Amino acid sequence: MARTEPVYASFRAIGAYVPSKVLSNADLEKMVDTSDEWILKRTGISERRIAAEDEYTSDMATKASKIAIERAGLEISDIDLLVCATVTPDYFNMPATSCIISDKLGIKNVQAFDISAACSGFVYALSVAKAFIESGMKKNVLIVGAEKFSSIVDYTDRTTCILFGDGAGAAVISATNNQSEAFIDLHASADGSYADFLVTPAPGCVHPVSQKVIDEGLNFVQMKGNETFKLAVKTLTKDVKDILAKNEIASEDIPHFVPHQANYRIIKAVGDALKMKEEQVVLTVGKYGNTSAASIPMAINDIWESGRLKKGELMLLDTFGGGLTWASALLPFSGESK
Repeated sequence: MARTEPVYASFRAIGAYVPSKVLSNADLEKMVDTSDEWILKRTGISERRIAAEDEYTSDMATKASKIAIERAGLEISDIDLLVCATVTPDYFNMPATSCIISDKLGIKNVQAFDISAACSGFVYALSVAKAFIESGMKKNVLIVGAEKFSSIVDYTDRTTCILFGDGAGAAVISATNNQSEAFIDLHASADGSYADFLVTPAPGCVHPVSQKVIDEGLNFVQMKGNETFKLAVKTLTKDVKDILAKNEIASEDIPHFVPHQANYRIIKAVGDALKMKEEQVVLTVGKYGNTSAASIPMAINDIWESGRLKKGELMLLDTFGGGLTWASALLPFSGESK
């Protein structure tokens, strides 16, 4: 019987799309009782991008996906699975946004589905791609993190409207026999006892669509900011320390620490706890805000497009989101450098 070589998942390409409209802190000063100084001090955010009224999650995801597929040197027909991570789907529950993206890309007769893990969605999708590839079921998986968060933000609520933006990021994860290109490790977990920390109450079977839902703004995202901040710092720091210790990798040996871009203070607290140098930490929160599942792929795309991310370099991804969910991943970038 012929010996079969082991198959590994590798991170082949990255792409992203950001809408053209910029919502600055100065703009928000005209909308709610806040100030540029207050927002910057507490979040590190200067501006965020907002999708056009007729620009949907699937549109942004499609544009990011086309870039990632082209950079991977593949054809549309090479993609054999599409996974979209989003909490702002085109439609409430069906069809899945992944199916809409597939159609817009021209992908035919290929498995496609959505996952909902909020800001952890992209790393959760990485775990799905890894499992499908290493089981031998798929060869080229397109994963997308895309959000039109402006569609669920109440722009009269100053605690949430300052944080979120829109955008999309996509990656191609491909099969390889080269172990040096393989994912090193990936952790993903959840704890539903903190579900009320970050929630969009409606629509759903708990709060079906009604006039009451609209009057009470239950269709908008709600967040317990202080509680979420404290738990995020604690959880993210522990998760990263655990994955580094398990794989016997020192934090100083990570060229690219890519945390979820939620809040500069969270990123700095985790980076400091890990003794990361400034040049190791990828920061895009200032110009994009929190784009939820799109946050990490947009940040990876930024360092790729700036020429900072080179073939073979190690990335440490770390994320935390509603659910509550969290995840971390250690993996080399196996695509071509810019």
